Amino acid sequence: MSKNNLLLLFDRPLETVIVPKGPNQIAFDVPVDLLSDRYKPIGMEVSNRFGEETKTKIPVKKISTPPLGEILDLERHTNFSLFIPKHRKIAGRLINIFLGMRDVDDLLAMAIYARERVNPYLFNYCFSVALLHRPDTQDLELPSFIGSFPDKYFDSQVFARAREEATVIPQERRQPIEVPIDYTASDLEIEHRLAYFREDLGINLHHWHWHLVYPFEGAMQVVNKNRRGELFYYMHQQIIARYNLERFCNNLKRVTRFNDWKEPIPEAYFPKLDSLVASMRDVDDLLAMAIYARERVNPYLFNYCFSVALLHRPDTQDLELPSFIGSFPDKYFDSQVFARAREEATVIPQERRQPIEVPIDYTASDLEIEHRLAYFREDLGINLHHWHWHLVYPFEGAMQVVNKNRRGELFYYMHQQIIARYNLERFCNNLKRVTRFNDWKEPIPEAYFPKLDSLVASRAWPSRVEDQTLSDLRREQDQITQDLDDLRRWRERIFEAIHSLAAQDANGQTIPLTEFEGIDVLGNMIESSMLSPNRNFYGDMHNMGHVFISYIHDPDHRHLENFGVMGDSATAMRDPIFYRWHAFIDDVFQQFKGSLPRYTEAQLNYPNITVTGVNIQSGNGPPNTLNTFWQQSDVDLSRGMDFQPRGNVLVRFTHLNHEPFSYNITINNASGGTKRGTCRIFLGPKVDERGAPWRFVDHRLLFIELDKFTVNLSQGANNITRNSTESSVTIPFERTFRNLDLNRPVGGAALSQFNFCGCGWPHHMLIPKGTPEGWQCQLFVMVSNFDDDQVVQDTAGTCNDAMSYCGIKDRLYPDKRSMG
Repeated sequence: MSKNNLLLLFDRPLETVIVPKGPNQIAFDVPVDLLSDRYKPIGMEVSNRFGEETKTKIPVKKISTPPLGEILDLERHTNFSLFIPKHRKIAGRLINIFLGMRDVDDLLAMAIYARERVNPYLFNYCFSVALLHRPDTQDLELPSFIGSFPDKYFDSQVFARAREEATVIPQERRQPIEVPIDYTASDLEIEHRLAYFREDLGINLHHWHWHLVYPFEGAMQVVNKNRRGELFYYMHQQIIARYNLERFCNNLKRVTRFNDWKEPIPEAYFPKLDSLVASMRDVDDLLAMAIYARERVNPYLFNYCFSVALLHRPDTQDLELPSFIGSFPDKYFDSQVFARAREEATVIPQERRQPIEVPIDYTASDLEIEHRLAYFREDLGINLHHWHWHLVYPFEGAMQVVNKNRRGELFYYMHQQIIARYNLERFCNNLKRVTRFNDWKEPIPEAYFPKLDSLVASRAWPSRVEDQTLSDLRREQDQITQDLDDLRRWRERIFEAIHSLAAQDANGQTIPLTEFEGIDVLGNMIESSMLSPNRNFYGDMHNMGHVFISYIHDPDHRHLENFGVMGDSATAMRDPIFYRWHAFIDDVFQQFKGSLPRYTEAQLNYPNITVTGVNIQSGNGPPNTLNTFWQQSDVDLSRGMDFQPRGNVLVRFTHLNHEPFSYNITINNASGGTKRGTCRIFLGPKVDERGAPWRFVDHRLLFIELDKFTVNLSQGANNITRNSTESSVTIPFERTFRNLDLNRPVGGAALSQFNFCGCGWPHHMLIPKGTPEGWQCQLFVMVSNFDDDQVVQDTAGTCNDAMSYCGIKDRLYPDKRSMG
């Protein structure tokens, strides 16, 4: 065997060696024992799949391999650093293993065995050191590190475009992808004047290669080179001298020593590196316009606008809208999933693919107490619900699309219920109620690192570190120039309207904030939608709050960073600050609610109708006990993976669920005749964070709606049984992840309703998590007079099973009473 074949192991570092490599399409014929567990049972199939491409096969010797032990502690899909002592130690062990192989044939077999199992960065470093220092391989010309891992040197946006060129464009028509010279920051950041030096490919490759030649762990003959320590000093001293000369050339002073390790580091750095439609006359015009837009418009923007249009156009309402998670899975899954998904799609035959499991704890550890709520904040169904609600209730667009019945009030109520549900989950995790974010001068103590990559922007979603503070926004490229004082001014004007129970429209006319209609006006004002009575005066408080927070890491665009997860309705609920911000927003609404007259007894009482008994039954368990559990489910990513081979690629995620249960309610009708009522069911905490009884003013805000339905009451005792799966709040799991639904309507009005009904709280999150020993809560059941509740309209055939949070398609909200 030619020892040059060893160099093929640097090619496409994440692909298995049984896939052809190099310009000559050489594959290795590998003994099964050397393959990883993933490829052992399917190695022959994979090899046959690429048989036509393979021009040469290199036989690999079967050897007895030494145990890799702690070398495997470093996971394959994470980074490797020579500065981390554990990483150095395991690198030294692997280098020694490679150096200890008797000849080139043994080295090839051992290297293949390690390559199939070991972190690719670690493998590349250790294998390179070994080849440089083994007498029988020192004459090999090592490929440049940049060829194996270009992700360490190039703007991450390059790679999405590179995949397009490689997958779609014929070889002879491909064009170079130009990398802008300024992509990590703008000239507002004075340190960016030196980016041409710091980010130079050659300088960074030199630094990497020096540490290959002079490793600090490994066999003594490799590490113990003549005057090694002095050379370490001199090489780095020269780097600093050169850097200072470049600083002088850019009118900057010498670099300042970093020797006070208690002081904050003023320099920020955002590397930009990633580890790998309603006005058309008819459907034909719409198709043509959509194609024209899709080829030119931002894909996220296109998806949102096209979805809103299809949902609201009469001639497209019966179309089957795919789940958003199918088109853009990058908004919901750990970024490490996609490298493994590409491997499954590219290498593994369709019938042998396995779900890629996403760990339940991937955004933080238990050292971060807010991470106790990650199962709620990062739940796929909850985030899809929030996205879909804003599809059904957009705040801009044609008037007939935006101006839905009680839209502003529904904005208030849906988000109030989210905060109530979040607080119940906090109690289940021994945390206090969420704290309002209302002092915008104070640092935000909660950090959030989303671990998401945008497949469209080819950028990692920015993180927020602890104790960052809001700043005025000066982002000219995004056409956002806004002061925090504007946010404060809007807040004061909204409070003034609340306290005077009147708002002013754009023409100076007074709009009374009445007991029943005022909350709707206020909702549109606070969000704000185009239905706001006076956007210029009352501003855009809710939306711009999201924007200020989402740009907290780069308020003036000096680092050319995009917005964080708070800037997108599909991802905002992942961030702990979402709940603090909406606790503030809800408090503004409660200021208005608190100014209204108390309900009279006549408004609440239903004469001669009494709820005399309630219990809950879940399976064969004890009464009044609800049981939750963790469940794993699969979702298909393939629809959202551009420039990849076709076929399903499944991801397996863990989520909360509960055992089905039923309510058994006894209602006595002593009216002397048949009556109709609205049965309303809520769940709330029994005691507060300290175990003390609640004050009513606080307790009422912590009840979550579980169900609402009409009951027909005969005279005397009525025994009502209602299944939890019939909830007016939720949609079933299959509809949340609509791409998995096997019972989808074929077309027509039924499918139109079905698409609307993608809006709804996910049923698997209907009840809080609870605790192992049981978390005490209160069930509240009341029956109100249907004659006072009824909205006279035809709802036949119209989806209404999640009406509490989403209303009914093209109908009035089906309950006259105030929401909440």
